Amino acid sequence: MIQGLGERLQASRMNLKLSQKEAAAAIGVSPSIISNYENCGRTPSVENLMALANLYHCSTDYLLGLGRTDHEAFLNVSNLSQEQTRLLGAFLSSLERG
Repeated sequence: MIQGLGERLQASRMNLKLSQKEAAAAIGVSPSIISNYENCGRTPSVENLMALANLYHCSTDYLLGLGRTDHEAFLNVSNLSQEQTRLLGAFLSSLERG
């Protein structure tokens, strides 16, 4: 098991006030699977890790502990046009610059 993964999964789920049963139903697994992930008894498949990141509104990098210490949100821009995506990127960049 990846160090800290279970804790980050549990914290992310609880941050959204979801039960293990609700999280399990959302990604199509049993509640015991979610429990096993959170208690470090089992490592999620790539597909389930991606589904959990999407459900919890965070990156897989955050869940895996790949150099990120905070809960980093992501934006799903798949329904935006190229122009909308460009404008959003410019806006976010302006926020980073202060």
